[in-house]
Amino acid sequence: MLDVSIVVAVYNEEESLPPLCEQLDRVMRGLKKRYEIILVDDGSRDDSWPVMLRLAQQIPCLRLIRFRRNFGQTPAIAAGFDAAEGEVVITLDADMQNDPADIPLLLCTMREGDYDVVSGWRVNRQDGFIMRKIPSRIANWLISRVTKVYLHDYGCSLKAYRSEVVKNIHLYGELHRFVPALASWMGVRIKEVPVNHHARQYGKSKYGISRTTRVLLDLTTVSFLLNYAAKPMQIFGKWGLVTAFVGFAIGLYLTALKLFTGAALSQRPLLWLAVLLIIVGVQFISLGLLGELVVRTYYETQNKPIYVIREILGE
Repeated sequence: MLDVSIVVAVYNEEESLPPLCEQLDRVMRGLKKRYEIILVDDGSRDDSWPVMLRLAQQIPCLRLIRFRRNFGQTPAIAAGFDAAEGEVVITLDADMQNDPADIPLLLCTMREGDYDVVSGWRVNRQDGFIMRKIPSRIANWLISRVTKVYLHDYGCSLKAYRSEVVKNIHLYGELHRFVPALASWMGVRIKEVPVNHHARQYGKSKYGISRTTRVLLDLTTVSFLLNYAAKPMQIFGKWGLVTAFVGFAIGLYLTALKLFTGAALSQRPLLWLAVLLIIVGVQFISLGLLGELVVRTYYETQNKPIYVIREILGE
């Protein structure tokens, strides 16, 4: 087994790839570890793939994966995780804004503190203040509060993971930025360290302010996965009981009103609200039951445990 696997998602980065791979190779050779560099071409439309082929002839440790089309950064990282053979898996961007020279710091921190995840923190971020820094700070604060995994910089791609962490996580949508939070259910130990960040020299950014909407939607997904993925009835059933109880209470009130005052109820909007709340409550509870069946099917058909063991001592 290798010591380190470096996973890089590539999309239209033909100019930055040569200096990036050269620096990665130089840094890793200096550490004297067994390593591999996995480049995943996410359907680039420029000459990234020919450049990668040329670099593979010059750098023996380079492994290349090419998608048939552009699937997105999360699938590219997931493909790299699946292919990685190292005990530690490191991710970073292909645009040279992350500094390969910070990799020894991540590995040293992981080894000395026995951490499972070491995340980079771009303290002196070289991005636009209005379009990048402010939305990023708001997003980091919100993600930390919702997931209870407190990091200053979820958006930093420079991270180091133990192999057992990434091998037990399945990424969908655009959840790559939430890997530390997704891994928290396993009880992992996470450390954040300041890292360098450089201004973009090659190509152009693939992100904009529109990413905020996707972050909010992904955060909703992550929050559900962390809290209710194995027990959907706890959320759907709870809201179903509350909704049905309110509808039932309104129904009792209207019944008493009819019996004691003879008031006409057919034209009262409150009557239709009571009926609607009871129906919605029953639907919520039914949805929770269906969720429980799906969860049990998911775990039992794959023999997937609902726990992760760190170590076992004794026979």
